[in-house]
Amino acid sequence: MADAVGAEQAFFSACGSSLSVKAAMLAVAGGRGDLLLSRDAHKSVVAGLVFGGVQPRWIRPRYDERLHVAHPPSPRQVEEAWQEHPDAAGALIVSPTPYGTCADITAIADICHRRGKPLIVDEAWGAHLPFHQDLPTWAMDAGADVCVVSVHKMGTGFEQGSVFHQQGNLIDPDQLSACADMLMTTSPNVMVYAALDGWRRQMVEQGHALLDAALDLAGQVRDEIEAVGGLHVLRDEFLGSEASHDLDPLHVVIDVSDLGVSGYDAADWLRDHQRLDMGLSDHRRIEATLSVADDDQTTARLLEALRALTEHATDLPRAKLVALPSAPELELEPTMLPRDAFFASKETVDADKAVGCICAEQITRTRRAYR
Repeated sequence: MADAVGAEQAFFSACGSSLSVKAAMLAVAGGRGDLLLSRDAHKSVVAGLVFGGVQPRWIRPRYDERLHVAHPPSPRQVEEAWQEHPDAAGALIVSPTPYGTCADITAIADICHRRGKPLIVDEAWGAHLPFHQDLPTWAMDAGADVCVVSVHKMGTGFEQGSVFHQQGNLIDPDQLSACADMLMTTSPNVMVYAALDGWRRQMVEQGHALLDAALDLAGQVRDEIEAVGGLHVLRDEFLGSEASHDLDPLHVVIDVSDLGVSGYDAADWLRDHQRLDMGLSDHRRIEATLSVADDDQTTARLLEALRALTEHATDLPRAKLVALPSAPELELEPTMLPRDAFFASKETVDADKAVGCICAEQITRTRRAYR
């Protein structure tokens, strides 16, 4: 696997990227204090803070107040975080995001390395990036010290199949392996390992051609969806000096707000009436995540379902106004280690009585439950 992607070391995980992220965090900062973290991190990162007793030093993502979307942090924001917390053990950012938006990893890695500190990239949505030049730059090529990929997301592996890659001398590969071994199940499923290796072989032998076809198909799908009244495919809005550095075109993010419905209700309707699951939904968007497994037949079904959605949009509840505080107002000052809060004595209180309390569990955004 390392040879296939040009990394120095590659480690397989049968417990998903959640394990891989925690292993990387423990290897870099476990027992050694602070870690710079992008505030849009996955819940596995918070679990890593609890396991390792690590103090998070949050890096604020770039937040689009109009779209209500968090973009990855900019190099400037990472630089400012290092200036404020120069003794942190390393930094961890998420790129690509679930929306397919990407950070300027090259510049961020340079900022970390000038201080002799490692950069971890949670690249769970980027397993395919090393295999085609028209995709965003892969984290290892951009200089990251460790990157974590979920093969079950943008590759063709089974659920729970993850790989984390390492290079350079800022993270001890033996320590990284030991941390993963400590967290790993002692009864891994050999089918998950076989699927990871099978995907590696497929990408080495056919990956470029498969991704060529997938990218061409994604371009066609984007154009056809854009032509459907009431739907808008986001691209330019995600890119720019104050937005994301790059975008994976296989993430087709569709704004449904002109239909007068929320993305949540649109996704529910597509599931209930078209038997189609979207990759993501929020208050105004749905996302279709394409891969090398898609073809004209699967995309035709997607387009048919989306056209049906527009025809039945008036049957759905009207979207409600979403009013959120500004990004700075959403940031709370940490008062104790996440580990200490997790293991402290605690009580359950009503939300309106929680003001001023210390949260003892994670609050995360998840998909709406199936009906």
